[in-house]
Amino acid sequence: MIRPTNLKVSVGHLTSRIKQVLVAMLSVTFGISMYIFMNGFMSGVNDIQTEMAFSTLAHIRVYNDLPEDRTNILGRIGEKDVLVNVRNAKVIQYTEGIKNSTEIIDIAQKNTEVIGVTPQVNINVFYRNGATKVNGVLGGVDVRNEDILFGTADYVIKGKWNELQNRGDGLILGVGLAKRLSINLDDNVNVLTSDGVSRNFKVIGLIETTIANIDNSKAFIRISTARQLISKNHSYASDIQINIKDFNQAASVAEILSPKVDYKVEAWMEANGQLQAGSDLRDIIAIAVSFTILIVAGFGIYNIMNMTVNEKIKEIAILKAMGFEGRDIVEIFLVQSLIIGIMGGLVGMGLGFIVSVVVNHIPFEIAGLETLPMSYNPKDYGMAFFFGLITTFIAGYLPAKKASKIDPVEIIRG
Repeated sequence: MIRPTNLKVSVGHLTSRIKQVLVAMLSVTFGISMYIFMNGFMSGVNDIQTEMAFSTLAHIRVYNDLPEDRTNILGRIGEKDVLVNVRNAKVIQYTEGIKNSTEIIDIAQKNTEVIGVTPQVNINVFYRNGATKVNGVLGGVDVRNEDILFGTADYVIKGKWNELQNRGDGLILGVGLAKRLSINLDDNVNVLTSDGVSRNFKVIGLIETTIANIDNSKAFIRISTARQLISKNHSYASDIQINIKDFNQAASVAEILSPKVDYKVEAWMEANGQLQAGSDLRDIIAIAVSFTILIVAGFGIYNIMNMTVNEKIKEIAILKAMGFEGRDIVEIFLVQSLIIGIMGGLVGMGLGFIVSVVVNHIPFEIAGLETLPMSYNPKDYGMAFFFGLITTFIAGYLPAKKASKIDPVEIIRG
């Protein structure tokens, strides 16, 4: 508990040096505001990257992982090495795709962490329009569940996503692919599979996801049409996409599902580790820069408090001669630094919010963005204020400790 007398002395010191107090406050203010801005900006960038990545990327993917080498059909015989001579070796035909997708979907949906599941049938095809032929991917999708998982309807810039459900001959084309084929809405495009099956589709929509390999090479049809195109049954799928409540828990959920499924269950981190690495690196940079700013602010406060101690050296000696103990002197100067920290912290949080809002409204048209991304996380404000107080406490404690050890007799004698 702060003694009233010590508090009065602290306030008296602060009010007698208004300019120095304002400079110290500004150090804290700018340090905290930059901490809030940097963390908000980096969090905004990470959120946008995550949103864009998961516009087509599921948290967990189930697929048929074929062996890398399908020619070694004999291998080792028994426990002894024997010479095996195979003439004109043939590649064994393994089963491709998932035959029992309905069963796997039921298993996934029973997990309480799962919020959505959708099957896909992805086919490598050639798109033809007259003499123009472009290779790409034809995605057969469950129209409703695809939109639930990825918000695909939001990326359709011409036509309507839900119309795909009612059109067996309908196709929604990536904008880049449409440009390469020189076709537009309501035009016809021919699709040729690797097995030589050819079929004409009508373009009923154009989609732009801002992801180049999707926009430039992929089109979407309903999943039943895709199965008919490659002569597969109603339960066939090439992939099953799963989304969960917290995408950071994808690895643990995948471990739970894996023993229950006969196919490869892959968390998004396993195939896209660069996304997580990029996010972590940006967080480290933001924290490093923010702490550096707060440390610089702390040195400013330390210098000011140190100057105050030197200027008030005779007053401190008189106080000690009047009966003030060393801990009282420490308390007096710590109260001063904490008052500076609290006032500077409150102003800094407000300034940080204003700077974030201004930056958030700066036009920045790239990759589908209209403004610079910014996150307003209350945790960042709390952490900024907390670290600001810690910095000012340490910066005030060192000069206060020095002041508490002053010998009043030597100071008064001069």
